[in-house]
Amino acid sequence: MPLITYLQATIPMIIVAGMALAQETPLTPSGDPVPLFAVRLVSPDAVSATSRAFFGRVAARETVDLSFEVGGRLVLFPVTEGVAIEMGSILARLDLAPLERAVELAEINLAQAQRELTRAEALAASNAASQVRVEDAGTVRGRADVALRNARAALENATLYAPFDGIVASRIATHFSNIEPGEPILRLHDMSEVRVEIEVPEQVLTRAGDPSSILFTAQMPDGQSIPLTLAEYEAQTGQVGQSFRVALRLPDEAAVGLIPGMSMTVTAALDAVGSKMALPAGAILATTDRGFEVMVFSADGENTGIVERRDVEVGAPNGLGFAVSGLIVEDRVVAAGAHLLRDGQRVRVYDGLIVEETN
Repeated sequence: MPLITYLQATIPMIIVAGMALAQETPLTPSGDPVPLFAVRLVSPDAVSATSRAFFGRVAARETVDLSFEVGGRLVLFPVTEGVAIEMGSILARLDLAPLERAVELAEINLAQAQRELTRAEALAASNAASQVRVEDAGTVRGRADVALRNARAALENATLYAPFDGIVASRIATHFSNIEPGEPILRLHDMSEVRVEIEVPEQVLTRAGDPSSILFTAQMPDGQSIPLTLAEYEAQTGQVGQSFRVALRLPDEAAVGLIPGMSMTVTAALDAVGSKMALPAGAILATTDRGFEVMVFSADGENTGIVERRDVEVGAPNGLGFAVSGLIVEDRVVAAGAHLLRDGQRVRVYDGLIVEETN
C-alpha cells in the first residue's frame, strides 16, 4: 500500500479516537484533565439488637384481701405484717361461743323434727293421721337438717386459714372488733411466683410483634443480671400513656428476699431487624418519587472507581438510626456529598483525616 494512501486511511481514525478520549476525560479550560472527585466511603453495618431500660417493680403472683364468710367478734389475730406464712396456718379467728350455741340449737331442732316425723309416720300407718301430715313433718325435718349443716359450716368458717404460702402485706382489721361477713381483714401476697411488672411503650411491642420474642433481663440489687420470662401482659393500654403492663417471671432462686414493691431496672432487648444494614443519614439520598437511593462505589483501580446509584428501602425501627435494605456488608457507599455525583462518575477514594463534630 502506498504511504500516502495508508496515511489517508489512518489519520482520520487517530483523530476520531482522540476526540472520543477527549469526550470521556473532562478537561479544564487549560486542557488539563479535571481532577477526580474525592469521596469518603463507608461500609454498612448489620443492625444490632436494640435494648431499652425500664423501671420495674416487684409484684406477687396475686394479692388478695381475705375475709370471713360469717360475722362475729375478732378474738384471735396472730399474724404480723411482712412475715412469711405457710399454707394452712391460722390467720384469724372469731368468737366461737355464739356459733357453737347455734350448732347445739340446730341439733336440738333436728332431733325434735325427727321425733315429729316418726310420730306422724306411726299415726299414718294406723290410719289415725293423713299422709299430708307425714309429708309436712318430713319437710320440717329436712329444714332442720339443712339448718344444722349451715350452723356447722359457720362454726368452721369462723377460723381463717392461709390459702397459700405468702407474705402478710397488711392487717386491715384490729383485735376485738366486730367483723361483718365479707369484710376484708387481711391482705396477703401469693409468693409462689415472684414477678416484675414494667410499662412497655406501644412502639416497642409493635416492632417486636410477639412479646415473647423480647429478651428481658433484670438488674438485681447485688448487680447481677438475671434473665426473665414473660408471664402475661395486659392486652390494652393504660389510661395515661400508650403503654402496656407486662408481667415478667423471676427464677425462684433469684426471688429469695424480694418483697412486692421493690424496684429494679429491667432491660428489654429486641432482635436485629432481618437483613437490614445501618448507614449514616448523610449517605442516603431522597428521590423525586419519594424513594431513597445511595451511591455505591465499584473499584477500577488501586484508589479509584465508579459510583452508581442503587435504590434502597429505609426505615428507623428503633428511632435512633436508619436501617437500609438492598445492601450487603461488602458494599462501599459514599458517606457524604453523594448528591454532587452523577451515576457512572469516576471518583477517587479519600483516605485522609476526618474530623467529626460532636455536640
